[in-house]
Amino acid sequence: MRTSLKHESVRKRGRLAGWAVSLTLCLLFPVASVADPQPETQIKAAYLARLAPFVVWPGTLFTGPNVPLALCIQGDDPFGPMLDQMTSGQGVGSHPIIVRRIERLDADSGCQIAYLGGSPAQSQAAALKAVDGKPVLTVTDGDGEGGGKGIVHFVLIGGRVRFEIDAGRADQAGLTISSKLLALAAGVKR
Repeated sequence: MRTSLKHESVRKRGRLAGWAVSLTLCLLFPVASVADPQPETQIKAAYLARLAPFVVWPGTLFTGPNVPLALCIQGDDPFGPMLDQMTSGQGVGSHPIIVRRIERLDADSGCQIAYLGGSPAQSQAAALKAVDGKPVLTVTDGDGEGGGKGIVHFVLIGGRVRFEIDAGRADQAGLTISSKLLALAAGVKR
């Protein structure tokens, strides 16, 4: 039994290291140009698909061991099927990652990660307010309209997609963000 736990621990560290390498590689891809937003969108989708293993949610959040981790796209969806393909077969522990698209985000939406695209039904700022202090990893974009920044906020720096992290807001939401992810961030607000 002890040996199998040790092997499982090694496998988990290997998977986490693999995610870290993948996330680091995303930083190396330059954004082509403003006229061609596809590579930028692909990089943002790759980040979204790879954030979950670097976040720890409160233990009571999941009602069972195989309950999916919901990555929600609120409002405008710039990713389309690309994000579904990137998360297909992926999971965190025993929790498979599923992608859901919703018009409005609220505390009862069942989202653990929420990319806030904003929509006529709910602005980005209103969506942020709706889950403020809840265990939802909010992700916003420098291009997003409606104001406000999520716990993770995409920015363009030197022609590359990067992200900033608001660690203070993550703490308020009951989320623990891995030091490895914090180290990759372009900026960390405490």
